[in-house]
Amino acid sequence: MPVQQLFYKTAVPVSADRHGDLSVSAGKSYAFAKTANSIPVTAAEFAPAAAHHPIVFAGSGDEVVPAVILGTRDDENLAVDAEGQWRETYIPAFVRRYPFIFALDNEKNRFTLLVDEEFDGANREGRGERLFDSEGEQTGYLKSVLKFLQDYQASFARTQAFCKRMKELDLLVPMQAEFSLAAGQKRTLGGFQVVDRERLKALSGETLADLCRKDELECIYLHLSSMRHFRDMLGRANSEAASAVEPTPAAAPEDAAEPMANA
Repeated sequence: MPVQQLFYKTAVPVSADRHGDLSVSAGKSYAFAKTANSIPVTAAEFAPAAAHHPIVFAGSGDEVVPAVILGTRDDENLAVDAEGQWRETYIPAFVRRYPFIFALDNEKNRFTLLVDEEFDGANREGRGERLFDSEGEQTGYLKSVLKFLQDYQASFARTQAFCKRMKELDLLVPMQAEFSLAAGQKRTLGGFQVVDRERLKALSGETLADLCRKDELECIYLHLSSMRHFRDMLGRANSEAASAVEPTPAAAPEDAAEPMANA
């Protein structure tokens, strides 16, 4: 489950010269995320995200980020329906910021705003919101986009510090989720890590108090509590599978979806 740019295809720097007549119609369809079975989230999103999705830690080595699991297999996002609508109440900020993204300009030591020109809602026919006005100045919409991404970047930086802390305390262990569908299919989803409860309990009182003061302990328990949603995903996967095949009179085996530690 590699963390990458996911649905971004042709992201280029936003400029009045290139995008003076560009409009963006966003938030009407999330079909672009249909094949993303995991999406990064920031620590600030744990509370709303944990109410709907399992939150895990994706990546390897020292580079890990929190992410919500959205499907029982690669290229499957059960949160997006056939019409491209997001089924769940909470939509991750990573999704909501699309088609925009920040890129770090190392030479100037600053972030540059990019837009994915292949986004279906990007157009030059005036549909949606203009990025620049007739004078070439930023519109209120573009300024709101910049503010949103600035806030997101700040939250992401705090999340990186949280993940670094999890690694330093050696709390993360590799896990995999095993799914047994009603039709008899078996699916295994791995490549992620979770906080080990026993290692958490073994921390000193001083360390736990420090985690509490920094609101990191709350994030840990939200993450652990969110594991229950793996079973919810199984129910959605069974519904998707049932709608894709002809029903048969054969008895179905009992469903199962359990996260398991790797040996």
